[in-house]
Order: sequence, then structure tokens, then C-alpha cells
Amino acid sequence: MATNNAGVLLREWRQRRRFSQLDLAAVAEVSAKHLSYVETGRSRPSPEMIQHLSNHLDIPFRERNALLLAAGHAPRYQETPHNQTAQTELHDLVNLVLSGFRYPAFAVDAHWNLIAANPAMGIFLEGVASHLLEPPTNVIRMSLHQDGLAPRIANFGEYSAHILERVRRLTANRPIAELDNLLDEFSHLGRPSSPASSLASTTYETTGLSLPIELLVNDGSTIRLVSTITTFGAPLDVSLQELALETFYPADAASKAWLDAQ
Repeated sequence: MATNNAGVLLREWRQRRRFSQLDLAAVAEVSAKHLSYVETGRSRPSPEMIQHLSNHLDIPFRERNALLLAAGHAPRYQETPHNQTAQTELHDLVNLVLSGFRYPAFAVDAHWNLIAANPAMGIFLEGVASHLLEPPTNVIRMSLHQDGLAPRIANFGEYSAHILERVRRLTANRPIAELDNLLDEFSHLGRPSSPASSLASTTYETTGLSLPIELLVNDGSTIRLVSTITTFGAPLDVSLQELALETFYPADAASKAWLDAQ
């Protein structure tokens, strides 16, 4: 039964990556017959074979552990709990990186639940309803919900379309039920055909190199921020591989002056 489950999982990942059996056998330099036997459960894959195929299929560490367990082997990758009260190596690393940014920055897990944030992130939390901040705080839900950031995002129409497209790309690459649920929850936002905000009367024209978030702040002004998303290089831990850091930077001189004055 375990071997059959492992074969089914491998076949699902092969199909998700759009490989035929022959294609995967060729690039992985394994026998097509043996690969067929693995997928149908007639052959039990070794830990080395699972790792080898996983490398070619770009399977995340969490799912590699699941494959190993399904084939009756011990998992290979450790998972450090996201516990900001415990002085784990992961906790120290994340906080060290976030503390190096003067502008808003935060870390999220694979579900885009908030793991940690620096003090500058406070400008995003103003006015957000308490029920959206209860752990686990989902950053995507907080950004798109009417009780969250949505009323403060001047270019909400185009920015929400950008966020939802990001989620679609994530779920296309890897099955995550929580992200699929978010797409369902905010499906009413649709895919705007114009950059006009559904929450403001002003029409915004997209210019420049990157789509900014135009955020209304407490003094009534609007600041424009662009963001980058980064991951840690050469991870060996499930949690670290799934971690993403989003950092925000001023998109213009006026926004920089406002942020620097805080």
C-alpha cells in the first residue's frame, strides 16, 4: 500500500511538471520501465531514487518527506517549528534579516501566514480589524479583505489583481489547499480589465518598472511602495525552504521622505 501511494504521488508530480514518463526517464537517466513500475506500485523506490526524481521534478522538501514516508522510508528533511517565542536557529535567522531593513518587511510561510515582521510594518496594520490579526494572520487575506488593508489601497483594482495572480502562480506550481481557499474567498474580485480601483473614484495609470501599492496613511497622504520577494539560498530545512520575505521600498521621492520621517 505504501509503495502504491508513493507511485501515485510521483505520477502526480510528474504530470504537474508536464513530463511524460519517457521524458522524465530520459532527463533523469533512469529506465522508463523501472519508472513505470514505480508509478504503478510494482517496484518500491529507494530513498536515493526518490531524491533523484524529486530533484528533476523540483519537488519541495515537505512533499519529498511525504514521498519517503509513503514508500516506507524515514523522512530526510527536518522541520523547525515557526515559534517566535523560542530561540531557535530559524527564529534568530529570520529576525536578523528583518532587522536589517529600515522600510517595512515581513516573513511568511508557504500559506502566506505571517511569521515575523519588523517595526516599520506597523503602517500596514493600522485600522486592520482584530479578527484578521488573530494567529495565524494571513497576509493575503489581510491585504484583500474589506476589514483589512483594502480600503486603504488607492489602486486596489490593479493591486488585488496582481496579488491574486501571484496566488494562482503559487498554486499552479504546488498544491496548497489554503491558497486555493483564498482564491475562492476572493473570487468576487475577478480580474479587472482596467486599473480603476473599485474603492476609489480616481483612475490610476500603471507606469514605471513595477506596480506599486498606493497606501493611504494616517495623515491623509498616499505613499507608493514597490516590493521584492526573496527566499533563503541552499535551505536544508522544510520551514526555511518555505519561508518568503517581502520587503517594501519607496517608489518615489515623496514616499521616501515620508518613510524616513517616521
